[in-house]
Amino acid sequence: MPVATVGETATNEVTVTEETIEAFAALSGDENPIHLDDEYAAETMFGGRVAHGIISAAVVSGALARLSGDIVYLSQELSFEKPVYPGETVEASVSVIDDLGGDRLAVETTATVPERDERVLSGEATVLSVPHGDE
Repeated sequence: MPVATVGETATNEVTVTEETIEAFAALSGDENPIHLDDEYAAETMFGGRVAHGIISAAVVSGALARLSGDIVYLSQELSFEKPVYPGETVEASVSVIDDLGGDRLAVETTATVPERDERVLSGEATVLSVPHGDE
């Protein structure tokens, strides 16, 4: 039986800075100028630099880690809906929506930029939820 249960929720919040974006570009090798070059990005449909979409997904990962028990991320279906700009805060929310059996849970995932009141990411994850150690 999983430790997290249907109906359980968790949140995580991260402010995405220019330094965050640059560090992620260095770590991942994704040096797309839309993320790193102000002049180039200003000429795009976004009108300026935007964060890598997967940074918002990483904020979701942090919310999943706040669910009960040890959480192992197994899969994620997600849609990137809006950009995140440097200086904005991403707030991720997760909600356990189904017990799939075998300690696996389905979790609804969303991320928003509260100051714009806009959803930037949505999807559904499958996680493994198990007790920690001797619990």
